[in-house]
Amino acid sequence: MRKVINRAFKADRVTVLSVFSKKNIDKMNSEIVKEYGLNAGASVVGIANSKDFGLAPKGFKPTDALEGCLSVIVLGTPIPQEILLKTSAEYTETRNAMLEKMNNVAKNVAKKIKKDGYAVKAISGVGGKYVNGKLFGYISLKHAAELAGLGAINRNYLLTNPKYGNLLWFSAVLTDAELIPDEKNQDTVCDSCNKCVEICPSKALNNPALFGYKECNGTCWKLMNGKWELVCWNCRKVCPYRFGN
Repeated sequence: MRKVINRAFKADRVTVLSVFSKKNIDKMNSEIVKEYGLNAGASVVGIANSKDFGLAPKGFKPTDALEGCLSVIVLGTPIPQEILLKTSAEYTETRNAMLEKMNNVAKNVAKKIKKDGYAVKAISGVGGKYVNGKLFGYISLKHAAELAGLGAINRNYLLTNPKYGNLLWFSAVLTDAELIPDEKNQDTVCDSCNKCVEICPSKALNNPALFGYKECNGTCWKLMNGKWELVCWNCRKVCPYRFGN
């Protein structure tokens, strides 16, 4: 009887140890992944559980872009504050350079995770799928950033971070590695001052439940000297929290 009890105790002990070991490994992997992101050039890195994207439209969930996806690693870097006062050509050039940078950051992180033996897919701020003539990203990076604890989406429909304000640009990496997610953001940064709503030339922010993507896109982009330029970022510029808390 004693031998049976001892064997049962040992079995339970092995099970407990294996559970704690797995948890420690997952935690270590999460920290390693964040190091990958920071070393690749990101200023902030957050991790979200793919299960938390239940409100995403059909076809735009992480598992739609990568079968078996368990974790979403969100990478962010801010544009310089002074860019808000530059010309449309300068703003567009900086924006495009940032998109390229963050795309490369995601690719570098994905490459490292793949070497660790996991499936990955790098997600940049450009590219995606067309629906009814509109281009949508494979996943919403700003919503992914909010789920990964990197900030809150404000009235201006921009992700606002406590340290970097609404100046962060994002990319992401989807993976089937089971990482420990960061706590979701619980803070409400926006105080509904309505400055962004009032200054928006397309009235795209009048109804937050019906964000006017088409109206905003049609107003913000103009063909200038044969090149498409962003000519409006008023909602970003007038926000009292544009530079953080």
